[in-house]
Amino acid sequence: MYQRVGQAAFKKDLTNTIKLCKALNHPEKKFKSIHVAGTNGKGSTSHMLASVLQACGYKVGLYTSPHLKSFTERIRINGEEVSQGFVVDFIEQNMPSIESIKPSFFEMTVAIAFNYFAQQKVDIAVIEVGLGGRLDSTNIIEPEVSVITNIGMDHMDMLGDTLEKIAFEKAGIIKESVPVIVTEKQKETEPVFVEVAKKRNAPIIFAEDQVYDEIPLSDLQGTYQAKNVKGVLTCLRVLTELGWEISEDKIRLGLSQVQTNTGLKGRWQQLGSNPLTICDTGHNKEAFQYIVDQISRQLYSQLYMVLGFVKEKDLNPILAMLPENAHLIFCEPQIPRALLIDELKAKTSKLKQPKTYIQDVNEAINFAQQSASPDDMIYIGGSTFVVAEIEGL
Repeated sequence: MYQRVGQAAFKKDLTNTIKLCKALNHPEKKFKSIHVAGTNGKGSTSHMLASVLQACGYKVGLYTSPHLKSFTERIRINGEEVSQGFVVDFIEQNMPSIESIKPSFFEMTVAIAFNYFAQQKVDIAVIEVGLGGRLDSTNIIEPEVSVITNIGMDHMDMLGDTLEKIAFEKAGIIKESVPVIVTEKQKETEPVFVEVAKKRNAPIIFAEDQVYDEIPLSDLQGTYQAKNVKGVLTCLRVLTELGWEISEDKIRLGLSQVQTNTGLKGRWQQLGSNPLTICDTGHNKEAFQYIVDQISRQLYSQLYMVLGFVKEKDLNPILAMLPENAHLIFCEPQIPRALLIDELKAKTSKLKQPKTYIQDVNEAINFAQQSASPDDMIYIGGSTFVVAEIEGL
């Protein structure tokens, strides 16, 4: 299971997904969809799109990964998680196919989601890519629109070691004649997307070039959401041109209540005040640039950062960005992929900031809470898996 063990669970092949969906009588062909890929922002973008379409009165499926607390978070309709009973029944009913095909955890999850959306007759489903795009299990759908949020240096062990190579993997979701929205223009990746779109006769729109009125995001406070919103608005405009009924007031309504409508968590989420306590799932260099910038805009006396990471992450660029005035509290999420405390000590020993090492995530948070004054700030992150372990999230 990639979420827990990493590359060993990643299969660069669509064969199993195709076989499994064939055994299920092709559920992926029975609902309309939007496909969302990218390094950062694809989860937020997917939830925003689902929230707006829900506000427009559509029955909306939403498939995302990884989950924070419960497996069923990955598969929702109008914000409601799939029932555990449905998942159990699916496995029991399809055991012969599962045993002969031997799908990975992710491949099976995609099949469950597609089967559920087809069975429940959703009007449209927003499908977030798991990893990459070209060979991701979700890439068997023929969407109404494809969206690629941005490209950063993440998962380089599997997707390539340059922005161009990673962009090529993400561009794999561009389908013949299906419009593609690229949220951010990046000089290294723009030619890759333009070339693939041209080969596939896919109209391509760079959202950064579009002009929109500012729309407030009442419950999404991350400054990085401003870029994601442009991609969302461009996608919604294309859907309108394709005949979907999406009005300006419903767009504003949907974007004002994303967390309420979809259950989105862990995106610059405020967990407390006095001290201001924020968590965020951002976990690579590009995400941390936004996070550190947003922290610098906050008012506080002392900053505490509770941070944990996974093994395969290139930590140097992230560590170099950490604010000089922070007290760093390093921890270790409880998954096999976690970067262990002893390795963290070795990697962070030269940092000039005061440092504390506490293995358990919640004990590390408790230490920060006990150390902080009401006018301080606590930031919790570094990995999705650190955020996932926060008690009471």
